[in-house]
Amino acid sequence: SLQERAYPDLHLCSTPQLTPRATLHGNHWVLYNHLAATEQPPCNASVTYTTHADYTYLHNLSPLVERWRGPISVAVFAPGDDFNATLSTIAFLKACRPLVAQFTSFHIFFPVDHLPPAIPKMEEFLVQAPSCSLPPPSTTQPTYKSKHNLTYPVNVARNVARMAAATYFVLASDIELYPSVNFISRFLAMMTTRDSSHDLRPHRRVYVLPIFEVKSGMRPPATKTSLVRLLRRGAAIPFHKFVCPQCHLVPGLRAWAEASLGDTLTVTTVAKRHAPYTRWEPIYVGTHLEPLYEERLSWEGRSDKMTQ
Repeated sequence: SLQERAYPDLHLCSTPQLTPRATLHGNHWVLYNHLAATEQPPCNASVTYTTHADYTYLHNLSPLVERWRGPISVAVFAPGDDFNATLSTIAFLKACRPLVAQFTSFHIFFPVDHLPPAIPKMEEFLVQAPSCSLPPPSTTQPTYKSKHNLTYPVNVARNVARMAAATYFVLASDIELYPSVNFISRFLAMMTTRDSSHDLRPHRRVYVLPIFEVKSGMRPPATKTSLVRLLRRGAAIPFHKFVCPQCHLVPGLRAWAEASLGDTLTVTTVAKRHAPYTRWEPIYVGTHLEPLYEERLSWEGRSDKMTQ
């Protein structure tokens, strides 16, 4: 099978405990598993969606986990006074969004020179019993990050979230990108199929997911069938088509769109990041063996995934 050929050590992985711990990561403190998911699958039985945000974007976890229905590892940037607002938002999600509490582990990080005034325990916020009839906590006031003109260390966040993932396979993505439903089960089923490559030795590989954006106000499609229908109507376009088209110029996109729309997940094209795809920034399922992201690049600097 594909798994036996490319990932012979899959069933030898060990499932770590989601234990809270504080670690110095470069010039950032990281509070790993400051609130851990209540459910943890075996390391070889799922795929972890690793992502990142500050507290103003955490509302995206609800639609994300509704589709993913599996482990999510999220790194949350919380410098200075943003720390308490972050804990309040996480406490709301824990109390009012059962799927978020079930599947999501939160890792909070902040620069060593922008520490919170205090670091209260998560339990102090959980006992406050937020009202679930209200929207998630937010503020119209500027965040600590914006008031102090801090850049967003996106690749530190990506690496923190990925290093904390407790499964063999990981999908490093952004919090506003929503996957197709039932992706995990379909991906693991694909691992049991025959490896169609003819290489004498299996090469390192990752599994790229084409990403798209839909018109404002439209509900994101849940399946490839619905997505392809929107693409043909012009209601969906390749991600960042008018911002950075070369960043998401996916090899074989036409073949992908024309491939079977059934329940089976398959590989439609095999490619490398060579010309004319040298600026391609793929979102993919890989393992912990893939390189980490270059942490000197920031979100504001753009091209933040190019040096992975």
